[in-house]
Amino acid sequence: MTLIVFSDLAGTLLDHHDYSFAAARPALAALRAAGVPVVLATSKTGAEVQVLQEQMALTDYPAIVENGAGVIWPGTGTEEDDSAYRRIRAALDTLDPDLRPAFRGFGDMGVDEVAEVTILAADDAQAACARQFSEPGLWDGTAAARDAFCAALAAQGVHARHGGRFLTLSHGRTKADAMAEVAQTLGATSTIALGDAPNDVEMLEKADLGIIIRNDDGPTLPHLQGEDKGRIRRSDQPGPTGWNTCILELLRAHQD
Repeated sequence: MTLIVFSDLAGTLLDHHDYSFAAARPALAALRAAGVPVVLATSKTGAEVQVLQEQMALTDYPAIVENGAGVIWPGTGTEEDDSAYRRIRAALDTLDPDLRPAFRGFGDMGVDEVAEVTILAADDAQAACARQFSEPGLWDGTAAARDAFCAALAAQGVHARHGGRFLTLSHGRTKADAMAEVAQTLGATSTIALGDAPNDVEMLEKADLGIIIRNDDGPTLPHLQGEDKGRIRRSDQPGPTGWNTCILELLRAHQD
């Protein structure tokens, strides 16, 4: 059996408050010893996630970035094709002047403003601006205008998804779509997905086993398809502590 673990970062593998993955180190080491790839699946850019891959010793594996809009493969670097991002920005330029000003994307803000709105350090904000596949931004208009904005972009093949604070524009791919691509490319026969937020739902439901990591700092995910049959489970502990416990339990069960 070729098993691959797909994991969200913030609030799942990374602690919600200090962004540490220290509590998950034992499980990461156990997966590495068992030869099980861990594929990070995050809203972060390739530039951001490659730093975390190095810290977690996961550079041999691909990473799903920008909420599934793209996949970064080992050895490709982050300076590859950004044509998908440029198409999104070009679509914004075609919008009615009454709609466009209410959306302020990262490409409109620049590094300093991105650092301010995301509460990131300057270097981290620079990495967050190194976009290839999607454009997050702030909406400052009415709900009706936002609907018209989204419809106008949809006519050009640009999908808008609201999550938390940002309205993110992409070409419609989800983490689940990217997971399917990676699983097929790497020849996975079994997949485990872990996540805690609404943008993880498709991935959790499409994996062979989905694990909802308890989130004490945000809304609890609703009952998901597959929970009744045990194909989706919930951790008792939050963040990387819950991640660690669930993975180690699964590895022990597999060995038994």
